[in-house]
Amino acid sequence: MIKKLILFLVLFIILPVSAQTTLTGGIRYDVDSAREELLKNPLKKLNPQIVAKHLTDSENRENLEYVLQGNVELTDRTLAFFSDGTYAVMYDNDKYHVWYYSHDGKLIYAEEKDGIEYPYKSYKYTTMGELVNMGLRVSKEETFIYSPNGRLIAHWLRENAYDENDNIIMQRKYSK
Repeated sequence: MIKKLILFLVLFIILPVSAQTTLTGGIRYDVDSAREELLKNPLKKLNPQIVAKHLTDSENRENLEYVLQGNVELTDRTLAFFSDGTYAVMYDNDKYHVWYYSHDGKLIYAEEKDGIEYPYKSYKYTTMGELVNMGLRVSKEETFIYSPNGRLIAHWLRENAYDENDNIIMQRKYSK
């Protein structure tokens, strides 16, 4: 009887602990499951008043100088520079939006996120409010990007973007 009681107590204490450790881990996505997740509930139109405040990058010159220094994590914003000459800015006081600029600081796209914890969805619009693409940001290193109708545009892994045939189609400055 005492052996059964001890066994029961040991199992009662150990099982909940092992169950918690067994269930840890992230969600894994592939091209199809990421597409399915994004097509469930796309966001509505982007607020044009928010976009109007960012039509030009007032810190364009400074941001371009940072690329030469290799500095992308600043005290008030994070920068991403792309091989086609464009760049993106995300301000620390508004992590739900990313602003994409041409090399001369003119806004070309605005992105809105549905969250800031991985995984989250993002929707990129033109300055006129047309949906350009949608993304599923799985982690800092991985993002799936699709056209509005669900065709894979790019699968970002660290600094490289791949097409559906695993060809590198674009690169970015990536901070680990």
